[in-house]
Amino acid sequence: MQRSTLKAWFLVHKWTSLVCTLFLLLLCLTGLPLVFGEEIAHLSEPEVAAVAPDATPRDLDAQVRSALAEYPGDVPLFVGWDPDAPTVYVNTGARPDTPPPQMHTALLHAVSGDVLPAAQFNEGVMFFLYRLHTDLFLGLPGMLFMGTMALLFAVAIISGLVLYGPFMRRQPFGTLRTGRSRRLAWLDLHNVLGIVTFGWALVVGITGAINTIAKPLEQAWQTEQLGEFAARYAGQPRPTQLASLQAAVDTARAAAPGMRPAFVSFPGTGYSGDHHYGVFMQGNTPLTERLYRPVLIDAQTGALTAQPQLPVYMSVLLLSQPLHFGDYGHLPLKILWALLDLLTIAVLISGLYLWVKRGSTEARITELERAAQTGASA
Repeated sequence: MQRSTLKAWFLVHKWTSLVCTLFLLLLCLTGLPLVFGEEIAHLSEPEVAAVAPDATPRDLDAQVRSALAEYPGDVPLFVGWDPDAPTVYVNTGARPDTPPPQMHTALLHAVSGDVLPAAQFNEGVMFFLYRLHTDLFLGLPGMLFMGTMALLFAVAIISGLVLYGPFMRRQPFGTLRTGRSRRLAWLDLHNVLGIVTFGWALVVGITGAINTIAKPLEQAWQTEQLGEFAARYAGQPRPTQLASLQAAVDTARAAAPGMRPAFVSFPGTGYSGDHHYGVFMQGNTPLTERLYRPVLIDAQTGALTAQPQLPVYMSVLLLSQPLHFGDYGHLPLKILWALLDLLTIAVLISGLYLWVKRGSTEARITELERAAQTGASA
């Protein structure tokens, strides 16, 4: 590698790392408990005994009425099912476009309809960490900013591999040269941990960046596909008397055999336009359960309107969201994700130490050139 090329890669690695390191530390620290968010949430939920396979679920319209009785004056927004417990949740709000931080949640037994005690998803320490992790409490601007930091992190990872990879190959893997200088030992540690976490960090960084543009992608999908169906109802007010929710879900089940409903959006929530129930169906495998297939049901007549296919960018988004937090392999994969997260924190801290103990850029380039010639990385 020529000196000018070496210097260019060094500067790219240096400045992309410096700009994003503090924010990456924040993301790693807040992301660690979020990896186990589902398990932590279940700790605060009541234990619900399993029901017989042939038990008849309670009518969904009755479930919604029970939820609204808990929050008088609200309107229903979403209904969903817990795949691991016989429970149904109902999100309500003051108006159809209520943002998530202002929603209420009622948890009900799927068969008996008993209202179960449950913490609100938009309250508590975990929600605080989630907002800090995703948008710094700044909404879409905060999400886009954090997405930019994730992309800078990806560039820092790749430039680090290009810069130090050829020199690290000259040493036995895992070598930590502690006898020459403390900075050299920290550099070896930084490089070794960087190689160990390279693939994981790159995947998490890129999926994190994708997740930060979830709202624009969802809006694009709603404009492109839902707008086509909304045009048929141009000039018509949002219906105030809705068809049976249970009948709508039954219609969706018949239209998508082999799939199960994950959640239902009510008219006006943004997920299904102003005139439809959106019954979002999912498959039965770890992969297909992440790829929702929407079934649109006319909210006034209960008739099947359409089964629009999700565009590629929405499928990429839906697959990247669980991958970012290691949700595909249940607890074993989450533990692996947490260990790699801790190693990445060590990479970031060692990188900060190396910056504090830095020499001039020219001195570092000279050391790298010497390392290329002698096989002794500096």
